[in-house]
Amino acid sequence: MVWSRRALLAALAALALPLRTVRGQELRFFRIGTGGVAGTYYPIGNLIAGIISSPPGARPCDKGGGCGVPGLVATVQSSEGSIANVRGILDGSLDSGFVQADVAYDAYRGRGAFAGRPATELRAIAKLYNESTHLLVRGDSPVRAVPDLVGQRISLDEPGSGTLVDARLVLEAFGVEEGRLRAAYVKPDVAVSMMRKGRLDGFFLVAGYPTSSVTEATGELGARLVPIKGEPVDRLIREHPFFTYDLIPFGVYPKQPTIETIGVGALWLVSTRLDAELVYGITRALWAPFARRLLDSGHPKGREIRLENALESLTVPLHPGAERYYREIGALR
Repeated sequence: MVWSRRALLAALAALALPLRTVRGQELRFFRIGTGGVAGTYYPIGNLIAGIISSPPGARPCDKGGGCGVPGLVATVQSSEGSIANVRGILDGSLDSGFVQADVAYDAYRGRGAFAGRPATELRAIAKLYNESTHLLVRGDSPVRAVPDLVGQRISLDEPGSGTLVDARLVLEAFGVEEGRLRAAYVKPDVAVSMMRKGRLDGFFLVAGYPTSSVTEATGELGARLVPIKGEPVDRLIREHPFFTYDLIPFGVYPKQPTIETIGVGALWLVSTRLDAELVYGITRALWAPFARRLLDSGHPKGREIRLENALESLTVPLHPGAERYYREIGALR
């Protein structure tokens, strides 16, 4: 569903009002925290927002209107990424957000960026898809493996991003101290611009492939992906079981072979504050037959958002509304 600028501004202005009534139907705005516009969370968020929305007064589903939750208008908000989305859910500035499974694990248990402050109110709607760790460098770079990053100008992404968390874990696994890099902390689209100007040698990005920033860098700048593999990865996965072995297939990005790397699940999270009936309706809409057509025809990662994978890699409990749906269809016993 695509919103005009005027309609979107009106929607945002109304966010201060929890409910309105239009033609006898309650109107509810629902904010989804995603990531940078050059990543994968943002376009996937737009797909899902269209799926779960069904504004008051819209045509019925069987006549080409919204097939989502009656009265719901979902809006997508860009953000710094997983950590920022968790914080937004906790402080109420977001109703939901996309979060890497490892970041969700740390937040729920009060570890890492959330040390001493366990976010036990976090709940899951579903796992959406797997995210891949991209390590990209200039085509003429001497970097062939993670230890070669010493002395290089490498972006680890912005504070608040899940990429920064995972980039640090990868560096630690390979025995590379962050201080031995000439590290930058910028979003992937900014990193590509800096590479174009000769001001950066590469960047990390944890995202579902393909991403526009990596496509641009490999296609226009001749950049290349660096494998993340070997015994340090084996140890990393043993110590952090939410990580998995992963491949970025040949053909996903221009002139790139199949690349070994690590992956992590992308989860859709909410808070215990959300009404169970609302979350039930959102979950049912996400897995409705009409949603399958939209997911398959949108971003390539949309094809991986499948009911049979929805309960994998969940590092926080299900929301009761989502749990009710999965029990009704027999996915949970």
